[in-house]
Amino acid sequence: MHQIRPFSDEQSRLLVNLRQRYEVWMAAEQELAALPYDLRRKTVSGSVYLYEIRDRSGNGKSLGPMNAAREAVFRDYHARKDALQAQIKDLRAALAESAALYRALRLPMLSSDAGPILRECDRRHLLGSHLLVVGTNAVAAYMIEANGTITLPDETEDFDLAWIAQAPGDAGHRVWDMLKAVDPTFTINSERDFQARNAKAYEVELLVAPSRAGTLETQDRPRPVPLPEQEWLLLGRPVDQVIGCRDGSPARIVAPDPRWFALHKLWMSAQPKRNPQKRPKDRKQGLALLGAIAANMPQYPLEQTFEDQLPEDLRPFLEMWKNGAPSSAKPAW
Repeated sequence: MHQIRPFSDEQSRLLVNLRQRYEVWMAAEQELAALPYDLRRKTVSGSVYLYEIRDRSGNGKSLGPMNAAREAVFRDYHARKDALQAQIKDLRAALAESAALYRALRLPMLSSDAGPILRECDRRHLLGSHLLVVGTNAVAAYMIEANGTITLPDETEDFDLAWIAQAPGDAGHRVWDMLKAVDPTFTINSERDFQARNAKAYEVELLVAPSRAGTLETQDRPRPVPLPEQEWLLLGRPVDQVIGCRDGSPARIVAPDPRWFALHKLWMSAQPKRNPQKRPKDRKQGLALLGAIAANMPQYPLEQTFEDQLPEDLRPFLEMWKNGAPSSAKPAW
């Protein structure tokens, strides 16, 4: 039987404070990221022009000769950029304090490698709209949602993301640019082009449901193979939580509805094609998560209405859990 250890009042208060501070900090980071890299005055043939700089190498384009209107744009840009940078510096101090308390209170944590990827996804407005966390890292978010710790196997040294955008966006390499911004050593695994790997051998895999494969830009990387079972993870209501990482930094996770995630894990545990070393972990995670949902997540009811939505492939796994669930964790239907 998988026991859930409820968070203390102190842990619960810390989680609320951490999220509030993270959201204010990330809003400032997103606004700063939306500004041009830089605006500069440049003198060309004796005339002064306003230039928008795109990168640290100084590449950019002219916005035209300086005049009163462009002088105002130049001043407003630098005033706002300076204010945001000062605000972010102050917010980071408060956020670091909450993150340190998070670790001291022994709340569920992510690996240090996952944090920068998630923060960059959030900075680029990709979390929840374009990408979901669908691997073991999602379990930490489910613990926060359940307001308690579930004893489960440690996360693996990889990171699974699912592309979920409903419509094609701007042309560009959204996922690849995000990964390279986090760590320029990321390269594509030549034998598994749905996987990127950095110099520390940390792996990021991109997954996609067939219904969303067409919205991923054709030149973006990694290149996921559409998997029908990923359709299940698009259903229901996602979980959205802020988690602490082992290096003391925070990160936000948006993960699939825990009911569909748990049943998907149980289904994977029964697939012969699945890595035999991962199948026992899949089964333990799926069973433990269903128990946590029934006991501590009334916002995700496991009732007849939900059961009626299940495809035939998943029904046996819910029945298996219901028949073997300990009495203290059985849902009241």
